[in-house]
Amino acid sequence: MFARLPVLTSLRGYKSEWLRRDVTAGLAIAAVAIPSAIAYPAIAGLPPEVGVYSSILAFIGYALFGPSRQLVVGPDAATMTVLAAVLANTTAGTTADRVVIASALAVAVGVFCIVGGRLRLGALSAFLSKPILVGFISGISISILVGQIGRFTGLRIESDGLIPPLVELAHKAGAIHWPSVALGAAMLVILLLSKRSPIPGPLVVVAVSVAASALFGFEEMGIKVVGNLPQTFPALSLPLEPPLPARDLLIGAAAVWLVSFGSGVVTAQSFATRMKFEVDANKELAGFGAANIASGLFSGFPVTVADSRTAINLSVGGRTQLAGLVAAAALTISLFYLNDAFRLLPEPALGAILVGAAISLIDFASLREIWHISRMEFAFALIGMWGAISLGVLLGIVIAVAATLCYVLIKEMRPRDAMLGRIRGRHGFYKLHRSKAAHPVPGLAVCLIQGSLLFFNVDYVKKRLKTILEELPADTHWFVLDANAIAQVDSTAAAMLEEIRNLYAERGIAFGIAELHIEPMEVLERAGLLQKIGKAMIFEDLEDVATAFSHSRPGSQPQTDEL
Repeated sequence: MFARLPVLTSLRGYKSEWLRRDVTAGLAIAAVAIPSAIAYPAIAGLPPEVGVYSSILAFIGYALFGPSRQLVVGPDAATMTVLAAVLANTTAGTTADRVVIASALAVAVGVFCIVGGRLRLGALSAFLSKPILVGFISGISISILVGQIGRFTGLRIESDGLIPPLVELAHKAGAIHWPSVALGAAMLVILLLSKRSPIPGPLVVVAVSVAASALFGFEEMGIKVVGNLPQTFPALSLPLEPPLPARDLLIGAAAVWLVSFGSGVVTAQSFATRMKFEVDANKELAGFGAANIASGLFSGFPVTVADSRTAINLSVGGRTQLAGLVAAAALTISLFYLNDAFRLLPEPALGAILVGAAISLIDFASLREIWHISRMEFAFALIGMWGAISLGVLLGIVIAVAATLCYVLIKEMRPRDAMLGRIRGRHGFYKLHRSKAAHPVPGLAVCLIQGSLLFFNVDYVKKRLKTILEELPADTHWFVLDANAIAQVDSTAAAMLEEIRNLYAERGIAFGIAELHIEPMEVLERAGLLQKIGKAMIFEDLEDVATAFSHSRPGSQPQTDEL
């Protein structure tokens, strides 16, 4: 059993020269993880130590059960924003209640991941199309930006959304704590200037702000600081009775799972493309599940692929998940021995780190690319962004999923069609509108439908086939539907095709079908349509159509043998 653990599989053939790279990568991952581990919990109103617990256990869980040697998991700003929205809809009155609910959600998300992996639901990671996911995460980023107003100004901002917090800020402008504003702005400038530095910007901000806090006494100046972190590791506990109804827990976990898994796999695949390694979404579900369950069992919150930590691991040259285990050990040591430093960390510095993370989540390059490729897809990206900003993250997820469904329907509601003809001296049929050398076969009309025939598009297809009937030459004797691109047919479409067959028969035109796939053929056979069309007008391919039509007598009807 233990021999099948992914971590042991990845360590087979381990080379001694890899150890230095894995240890170095692990220490670098831990250094980058410290700022986000402390900062990200603030998004959901959780204490900073919970982020450290989540990072440590996520490293261990994924290292043991994750399939990839390169990916690193941990706290993620987008996932934390969804978690914050779930917690905001609960009646959790204390910080301890919020921690218990977050832990229960992490365990539930982990169970969803494992069950999803068993059921091979990895394809659901692509359920949110790229334009909608890019827009949705950009909307989350803007929400995070607005959420840092309080940390930068020292004010308590109680409004949600985009405009109300700005209005509240204007009303409370007289109470702004300007030293906090100055410190937050300075840390943000340092963060942005250090982007090209070999030392990660968040780590620079933590080091500089802690040193300045110790030197100038920020706490005495009225600048809020993190305060003491517990110097103990949480006990193993199963959050069986969170102060949240089971229904709300499952709905919240589903929302967190959809965004964390969707964005996590997109992040993983982007790294895989750049670094030439494979990502199996179904196997990743097992790794994500282990990381989330481990986090939840030790008072942590939901996690997913961490882009900054994965990037550091790849840049330093980590070869296996031993780097994740080293990072977990380094974070554990820092929890016990760097408490005095962490307690001095100013909250405006955390706000600056979160602002930097939010800005990095807005994928301007992808938005420009989507705008260049398709205005309609860009509109869907804006819908996803608008939903997250204006309606809140949870309703934003509903909007994003609804927009995805609308996007699919719009694409499928009007399948393209084309009339086909022959080119003298060549085999095959060609689209008449595309090839000038192609000409219709006298007496024969062949129509290609490029898409499935389902209940939501049969009215459109029926209108098109009626229009084509009206435009056919008077000497047309056969009409053959090229079904090569029709992957699915339902009962509504079968009834529509029978109606069309009868309309063509009234005009003295025989109706046939060519290149029908197995599943649509079974549906049409059970509906009785193929029996009515007859064997003589059902063809394996279009060449059979040409041969059969050339052998028929002009103006005659083929025999309609029963199937």
